[in-house]
Amino acid sequence: MADPTPLCLIVPGLDNSGPGHWQSLWEDRRDDCRRVDLGCWSEPDRRVWTERLDAALAMTDGPVVLVAHSLGCLTIAWWAIGAAPERLARIRGALLVAPPDVDAADAHPFVRRFAPTPAAPLPFPSILVASRNDRYAAFDRLEALARAWGSRFVDAGHAGHINALSGLADWPDGEVLLDEFIERNAADIPHRGSQRPRA
Repeated sequence: MADPTPLCLIVPGLDNSGPGHWQSLWEDRRDDCRRVDLGCWSEPDRRVWTERLDAALAMTDGPVVLVAHSLGCLTIAWWAIGAAPERLARIRGALLVAPPDVDAADAHPFVRRFAPTPAAPLPFPSILVASRNDRYAAFDRLEALARAWGSRFVDAGHAGHINALSGLADWPDGEVLLDEFIERNAADIPHRGSQRPRA
C-alpha cells in the first residue's frame, strides 16, 4: 500500500508570513499545505516555537515535509535535536529558506534568542536556499551552515531575504524544490520491476 502524499507544514519566521509571502500563497493555493501557529510571532521564544511545532506534528498523521522561512529554519533545527524518534521518522524532508545568522553580533535581540545555531547534521533530507544579498545572513555563512546540517545548498541569486519584499510572488522555483521532496516520497516506495532511485 502506497504512503499518502506528504502534508507540507509551513513554518514561518519572525512576524509570520503576510498575504504576499510565497508561504501564504502556497497555503492558499495548495491543499497539501498547512501553517503551524507558532504564536508570539513578534516576540519569538525558542522553547515555545519548538513545542508548538512538535504539537502540530502530534496532531497529524503520515509523512510530512517541513517548509520553513527565516527563523522557522532555526526552529526546525532546534526541534530536531530533542524530537522523539517516531516524529523524526515521519519527516520526508525540510525546505529551509533564508535562515538568519542568529550568532551575528548585529542580529536582532529576538533573533538571538535562537543562538547558538545548532551545528549537528539534520536527521532528515533537507535543502537550504540562500540569497547572495540577504541582509540577515552572509552567503558564505549559509553555505557553511548547509554543510554542517547536511543540506543540499541552492543559490537563489540576488533575492534579498526571499520574502514578499523580494518580489518573488508565489516563487515557482521554490515550489519546484518542494515538489522534489513530494515526488521523492512517491519514488521511495518500492515498485515491482523498478529500482529505488539514488538519493
